[in-house]
Amino acid sequence: MERQRLVWDDVSVFLAVARSGSLSGAAAALSIGLATVSRRVQRLEACLGDPLFLRHHTGYRLTEEGAALVERAEEMEAAAQAFGSGLPEEPEVSGTVRLATAENLATALILPELPRLRRAHPRLTLEIATDIATVNLHRRDADIALRMTRPDRGHVSVQRIGTLGYGLYSARSYMEGRTGGSEVDLERDELIAWAEGYGHLPAARWVERALRGRAPAVVTTSLAAQVTGCASGLGLAVLPHFLAQPRDLVCVDADLGIDQPIWLVTQTDLASSRRVQAVASFLREIVSEHRGALSEARTSRTDA
Repeated sequence: MERQRLVWDDVSVFLAVARSGSLSGAAAALSIGLATVSRRVQRLEACLGDPLFLRHHTGYRLTEEGAALVERAEEMEAAAQAFGSGLPEEPEVSGTVRLATAENLATALILPELPRLRRAHPRLTLEIATDIATVNLHRRDADIALRMTRPDRGHVSVQRIGTLGYGLYSARSYMEGRTGGSEVDLERDELIAWAEGYGHLPAARWVERALRGRAPAVVTTSLAAQVTGCASGLGLAVLPHFLAQPRDLVCVDADLGIDQPIWLVTQTDLASSRRVQAVASFLREIVSEHRGALSEARTSRTDA
């Protein structure tokens, strides 16, 4: 049986549904009827011989086959626009890239630098997921990731682009108010610990070993709480340098042996995608520019 011919209007509808996540959103974006959108999606799927979307009550989600076609569809869209305008310029990078990363990297490193990516690619949308415990590149929950653990499964490309350094930090008020001089005494000093569910973290394991059964000053479940508790003078905390030093915390030990590599992880079949390449280049640039702040302490001793 002869396969149906591809109709460009069906490709534009496919892109609209992929971007909006629903038939109604695509219909509104294209100013056409809901039934027309549904019919064109079905016709394109019949033409290609593959399902392009998973239908859920919450909306339409791309299948693996559909996700693989988004880049080509965007190239067709850009070519059509260039043809209509008579301009031979390279198509503008557009679309959505899903990035999975730790919340501390998102809030303190990526988001402050994000305006530059927006200026360079105004039609590119970055969707950031910080609940990385539930994000799995193997399930295609994200297109690209910036993380401290190297994935051991999935069809992904991995590149080490930096180091996240840790130190033992204190507030100046804590160091000035304690007894016993300026030297840290792990048998007496107060320590800020992690809750039991976070015991796999290198910082949590270091604190647990240092406590040797003693009770901590406070137990938390987030880095933000660790930083605030330390800055309040509750005790010593193991923190990333780039989060601790802007709070004027003092690094009393910069050689804990728990520094972590920063990995850039990309879905292999998206490695040639221009939108994913743009985000990957942006991430490499900002990690490189902040390399010193990420990996090193300005001082390893208090000046009190």
